[in-house]
Amino acid sequence: MATVKLVLAFFLSLFQILSPVAALVVNFGESSFFDEWSAEDKFTADYCAEIEKNPDEDFIILNLADVQLKDDLVYEDQGEKTAEMIDNLVRETEPDLITLTGDNAWGTIAYIKLINQIDSYGIPWAPVMGNHDGQCLINEFWAAYLLYKAENCLFEFGPENMGYGNYIINITEKGKIIHTLFMLDTHNGAEFTLEDGTKVSGYDHLWDNQIEWYKWAVNGISEISGRTVESSVFIHIPVYEYKDAWIKAYGSNETGTLSPELAPAALGIRGEDVCCSPVNNGFFGVCKELGSTKNIFAGHDHSNNFQIYYEGIRLNYTLKTGYGAYYTDGLIGGTVISLDSDGAAYAEHCYMSK
Repeated sequence: MATVKLVLAFFLSLFQILSPVAALVVNFGESSFFDEWSAEDKFTADYCAEIEKNPDEDFIILNLADVQLKDDLVYEDQGEKTAEMIDNLVRETEPDLITLTGDNAWGTIAYIKLINQIDSYGIPWAPVMGNHDGQCLINEFWAAYLLYKAENCLFEFGPENMGYGNYIINITEKGKIIHTLFMLDTHNGAEFTLEDGTKVSGYDHLWDNQIEWYKWAVNGISEISGRTVESSVFIHIPVYEYKDAWIKAYGSNETGTLSPELAPAALGIRGEDVCCSPVNNGFFGVCKELGSTKNIFAGHDHSNNFQIYYEGIRLNYTLKTGYGAYYTDGLIGGTVISLDSDGAAYAEHCYMSK
């Protein structure tokens, strides 16, 4: 029965499957979908998407991480239960915005099904790309185009030559920017040269031009707001400092559970290695220097859920959602981020069981 459903879904989805290909032909390639950007450009508020917060309530963000279903599982038990979990998370948390921290799906039909499900809630949503989002489907542009065209999705391709999907969302209250969300692409894998000349391969990180763009935007938002606006960064692959933060809090580089006595400054579990880039690109230092970003949210490592306040910034793993790829029992669900009227962000995990 699952195979029949998958075949039927393929034929019913032909328009969505082929529409990115048609868009490439009509627009003579990918370039027209990206923005031209220069650090000399003047920043204006209309550069960003904007969502108005109800002044009487916290603004609620529900994050889904690493849903990562393959086509052959979408209509099997794993896929059906994952879809049900997402339904339950949305119903229980009643979010104003849904975010996804990458590795959204791992197949053509799986991607379309996830997009259609989340778009059906009628809630604004904003994904970033993970290292698997261009795999097991046509290519990464194809996935990005479907996100871009979804009715309620805020995804933008962003500046050219920075990957797929670098964009900004301002949360406002009574027209005033109270919090900024930076949605950034950490790419896939790359080769690096270490200080001693050794070449190594590993997970990628934000590129230098992305960091310059982030600095330009933070300074621009500060200028038009007359103050430094608190912000959060949403990425897939964690920054290098997640390793350092864990070692400082836990006392070693081993897996384990942080002592309850460390809460709320540090809490959670490291069930696997922090799988970041083998080199430090300096982005965390830039965040510290500018003083805007107080939270970084990353996915990628499905068995980690720790949240550690480190050198003025809270480094958060977002909870793995659903039963795609690998997962750890008891460590699945979503992450809820609440923004108050001062723009301060507070994150907690929402655990779901089978």
